[in-house]
Formats: sequence, structure tokens, C-alpha cells
Amino acid sequence: MESPAKAKTLGAYLGRDYKVIASYGHIRDLPSKNDAVDIGNHYKVSWALNDRGKKHIQELSGFLKSADSLFLATDPDREGEAISWHILDVLTGKKLLMNKNVKRVVFHEITKSAVKHAFDTPKDLDQDLVGAYLARRILDYLVGFSLSPILWRKMPGARSAGRVQSVALRLIVERELEIQKFEAEEYWSIHADFKCKDGPFTANLVAIDGRKLEKLDIKNEAEAKRLKELLEPLQYHVEKIEKKSVKRNPYAPFTTSTMQQEAVRKLGFSAKKTMTTAQKLYEGISIDGAMHGLITYMRTDSTTLSTDAISGARSFIKQELGDRYLPSSPRIYKTKAKNAQEAHEAIRPTSFDRTPESIKKYVSGDELRLYELIWKRALASQMESAVINQVSADIIPTTDDNARFRATGSSVEFDGFLSVYNDTADDDQKKLPNLVDGEVLDLTQITCDQHFTQPPARFNEASLVKKLEDLGIGRPSTYASIINILQERRYVTLQKRTFIPESIGFLVVSFLRNFFSKYVQYEFTANLEEELDDISNGKLLWENVIDNFWQEFNNHIDKAQTLTITEVINIVEKDINDYVFKGLDGDRTCPICNKGKVNLKLGRFGAFLGCTNYPECKFTQKLGSGADGQVQKEIEQPREIMKDPNNGNDPVSLKRGPYGYYFEWAKTKEKSGKKPKRLGVPKFITDPTELTPEDVITLDQLPKTIGKHPRSGESIQLVLGRFGPFLKIGKESFKLEKDISFLRITPEHALEIVG
Repeated sequence: MESPAKAKTLGAYLGRDYKVIASYGHIRDLPSKNDAVDIGNHYKVSWALNDRGKKHIQELSGFLKSADSLFLATDPDREGEAISWHILDVLTGKKLLMNKNVKRVVFHEITKSAVKHAFDTPKDLDQDLVGAYLARRILDYLVGFSLSPILWRKMPGARSAGRVQSVALRLIVERELEIQKFEAEEYWSIHADFKCKDGPFTANLVAIDGRKLEKLDIKNEAEAKRLKELLEPLQYHVEKIEKKSVKRNPYAPFTTSTMQQEAVRKLGFSAKKTMTTAQKLYEGISIDGAMHGLITYMRTDSTTLSTDAISGARSFIKQELGDRYLPSSPRIYKTKAKNAQEAHEAIRPTSFDRTPESIKKYVSGDELRLYELIWKRALASQMESAVINQVSADIIPTTDDNARFRATGSSVEFDGFLSVYNDTADDDQKKLPNLVDGEVLDLTQITCDQHFTQPPARFNEASLVKKLEDLGIGRPSTYASIINILQERRYVTLQKRTFIPESIGFLVVSFLRNFFSKYVQYEFTANLEEELDDISNGKLLWENVIDNFWQEFNNHIDKAQTLTITEVINIVEKDINDYVFKGLDGDRTCPICNKGKVNLKLGRFGAFLGCTNYPECKFTQKLGSGADGQVQKEIEQPREIMKDPNNGNDPVSLKRGPYGYYFEWAKTKEKSGKKPKRLGVPKFITDPTELTPEDVITLDQLPKTIGKHPRSGESIQLVLGRFGPFLKIGKESFKLEKDISFLRITPEHALEIVG
């Protein structure tokens, strides 16, 4: 299996005849060198075992000597199949599997019954899934190792380019360009406050002079005031009341994408944090001394539930909520995601009887919040529809029907699934008083409100994941890593929970759009994903898919090699002129010497603006970060984060210098007479404002002992090295994720990692 936590849970189910070993993910990968894939020899790959892989293969080899069988029980998806294939390939090469029974077992939830069924019905490795993995991995390698060097030479400051990440970056950049080009339009709305026998209410003007009012029809204050003066003297009555009951059906249970979207929106989790937390719930939690997997596999496109799950949900609804909340027949959902691939169940609890309240004391706060979201969504998906009463009333002047106001309201007649999964953002109810046809109303006042059209919203993690899914780009297992890579490369930053492209992000997208346009087209990327799915389903051969891609792509690489920096600059300047020269006069006259022109320049450390009159004129200007001024100012200004209790409550501020963000202790200079104490924020933490005071204290204490191993007694240390955070016990090191979560690791989680 991949993880020690999952291995521990499985070991408890299988008993003493089995030894369960964790591979800790992939045991080998493509080495970072140009000849790792032999293009002329059927794309033969020179795989390299990683240090942890060598250790686990050695351990596995020892156990195999006295074993009858080897069961490969990695995750039930493409990556899981690939990990099993790698292990099998290495062991076969070492001739360790002679006279051994080797089988693949697959289960989508870690429960005793699911595990028993999997071992009772083992199968062989799925070579089509392995082929899809090889195609994806080799394609990503060929794109990265061919395109990235071109970027480095032609676009200094760029990090690298990826097959899917570049398309996601294009989405973010093009949305930002839309925002920057957007010109707001003024418009006005008119509302009337009326009073009837049953109470007051508000109605909106929807028609005037015999025509329906569109959103932008009232363009200025003068027109709004003219209409107000026209409407105020009139008497009004209710012309027509419409009442109807509308059924609102429950949402489908979670897929990976919808889980990430809701966790971002409702819990404030990042996509990466959502997947890490879900992984723990899937792998198993100790409850009263026994290990239990709490949810089904969390990487899935499917919205279907198994017969057993539906039966469990319906039984719980009947017993705990009552017959009125139980539909007459089970609800069946069809997957809507484009190119849906993983034929799993939706994400659901392994037992509906295991309520969030019942597991509260066994899990962390974040685990409980995500589990509750999953449990409620899955249960609600099998509940009766809600019934909403909707009312609309048209109000017109008594003398004529030259104007028309409309009041709307709604109320819940039967809450149905909303009693469990109530989306307050969508379900705010507004009741109308009881109105009667023909009833004369008292006009209290008419108000005019000014509005401006709004630019399209920046992508946040939820909306970006949804857009990628809608376009058929990426897969459930890749959304979190796509987002993470864009931030690690500093192509985008996450501010106020929305993505803002940095200047290098704009330039990279412009370069790719102009010189590799086909490969950042949304439809092309989605079609390639579909071909990878066809490999998984045995419809295409993986080598043929790579051949078709590589021949044309390699021609683009050869052409790009001949480009000069000047050619690149000229194209990019024209392509994103409004962004590059934002704030300068139309003719781009140098603001210092008034003689030269301001042009885009590419230097060793990236792009900047400079004067053509150099070296006589030394004018240079950094390209904008892509953030609006307000956001950038707020992030960069010194901000007090805390008072350090370990240093006499010394105020600690977040600041930004030429090398990034850092924390500064205010009084240390006064005490020592030297420079104030400063602590750098790791580069991979893209939004330091998310760090809590506890995080800062932990960061200041690194390397820090966070526990002892119960068997060896050795200290487990949390360390931050040049390549990221890791745990250290004795001479062994265990890498941690490059995000804020490493500062919040518990002794229990650390023990799971070090085994």
C-alpha cells in the first residue's frame, strides 16, 4: 500500500498471516536529465529508484523470501496501478517473484467487508491503466524538458512550462486581462416601499412606458430622478398575484472537484488541504482501539453510490429523520463531468451510522469539518426534495398600466434535504405579506440606487477547479497539484483567496500563446485528456498517442529555437500592450529624459521596462505584479502579527524586503544595539498572512523536537532545509508537503509518517 496509516488499518483487518508494507507513494520516477526517455527506442524510460524506494524494495525483498503470495493493494486509480506496476517491474528484474502468486486487489473503501471482498476476488494488473500512466508521464516529461529550456533562453525569469499547468495559467492570465480592460458602466434601479393591510414590503420597477426595463436602461441619475418624480404622485394597487410550489432536488454526492469547491467555499480550505485531510479520513482513524476508514476513495469523477450505500442512507433517514424525508425510490445520479474517467463511487462515508458527532473525539477539527460536509452531502443526496413556495405580485398605478413594479418572495413549505444540507448562500428566504388581487396600497417612498457593472471575478481555487473540470482539463488527482505548481513557480499569487498573475505569468502565457498556440488551447488539451482515457479503456495504444503528439510538437520546438530575443519582445509587446505599458502615455515617451521610448526589456532576472536612450538615460521600471494597488499595498505594508510571549511580548511584524517576506521583532534592536531579529518566511508559503502566531513561534524554533519514537526512543525532529521541510529521526529523513501544514504537524501524524 502507499501509506503507513493505510497499511496499519489493513493489517488489523487481515490478521497475522499477512505482512502489510507501505511504499510511501512512488518508489521510482523519471530522473531529471535529458535522456531519461529514449525517443528512438519506443520511448523506453530509464527509471530511477528514489532513496525511500530503495529502502522499501530491500525490505520487501526480505519478506518475500518466506512469503507465498504478493498482493498489490495500492490506490484504485491510474496512479495506484502505476505504483504497483513499478514495484512489480523492479521485483521481476531482481528475479524475486519466481514461484510466487502475484495478484492485484482493489477496494474503494477501507472497511473489513470491502477488504475481504477484494482479497476473495483478486485480479491481474490492468495494463491499459499502466499504459495511460506511461503516456501521461512521458508526455509531461517531453513537454517539460523540451519547452522549459526554450522559455529560459527566450523569456528570462521564467521557471518552466507544463502541459496542463500552462493551460491553467492561461485561464488566470486571460481573466486578469479581461479585468484590466473592463470599463464600468453606470446604471440605476428604482424601488418602491409599499404598505398593505398585512404589513410593508418592497417592489422593483420592472417596466415603464409600456416596455420591459433591462438592467442598463436607466443610465444616469437625471433619468432616475425623472422617473421617480413621475411615479411618486400615483396611486397603486395589486394587479396580479402568482403563487406556485417548486420542488428543489438535492445535490449529487461529492466528486473530487465538487468536494474541493465546497471545502474552499464553506470551510476556507485550499484544494491541497482538502485532499490531504480527505486522505487521512480515507486511510483510517483509530476509534476505541480499532482502525476504521471513514470515507470512500477521494479521487473520483463519479456521482454514483453503491447499492449498499444507498440502502444504508435510506435506513438512516427512515430511522432518524422519519418517513416524510425518505423518497419512495432511491435517487440515481449521472456523472456530468466531461471525459469522466474514474469508475468509482462518489465520495461518501463508509457508514452513515458513524455520524459526525460520534467521531468528534477521535479526529482533528479540520478532519471533523470535512467529514461532516461529506456525510451531510451524501445523506442529503438520498433525501426527499424540498418544497419552496414562490410568490410574485405585480403592482401598477390605479389610473393606467404605464409602469409596473414587481415584488417577489419565497418560503419553505417542506425543508426535505435542506434539513441536513442547507446551503445558506442560496437559500435565504424572503417572505411577502399576504396580498389580495386588486388591493389598494399605500406608497411609502420611492428610492433610486446607483450601480456600476462589475468586471468578471478573479478565479479562486473553487472556481478554477470548476472551470478546469468543465473544460475537461486535468483529472481529480491533478487539480491540487496544478494549483500548487503555479504558486511554487511564482507565476501566480493567492491574495484574498483569489489568483493574481505575476508579471512573469503574463509573459509566459503571451509567449506560449504566440509560439505554441495549439498546446495551450483548451480544446486541444481536453482532447488529449480524452485520448489518455481511451488508452485506459483499451481503445488506443499509448505509443501511438505519444507519436502523434511528439512529431508536431518537436517541429514547434525546432522553430522556436531560432527565435531571437528581439522577435519575442516585439510579439509580446503587441500581444499584451495594455498590461506591459499600463500607466504610460500612448506614445510611451520616457518620463525621465522625454527623448527615448519606453520598451520591454528582458534581463538575467526577468522582464522590466527601460528607455531606448540607455545608457544616457538610466530609466527602468519594474513590470506590475498584476495585483490591483489596494491588495498589493495591504500585503506589503508592515503589519503587526503578534506579541511574542517567549520574548517579553515583543511585537512581531510581517514585512517584505527584496528577498521576500520576513518577520521582525521590534524591540530586539533596542536590547542588543544590533540589527533587529528577523525570520524569513519560506518561499513556498505564498500568502504569509495565513500564518498564525503559533505558526510563527514554531518557525522560529526550528529545528524542533516534536516527539519521540515509542520503540527506539529516538527524537523526531521537524526541520526546514534548503529543499523544504522534513522530519528527521536518527539518520533518516522524511519529506513533508511544501505548505503551511508542516508547521502544524502533530506528534501522532509525525509517527504515522516515520512508521
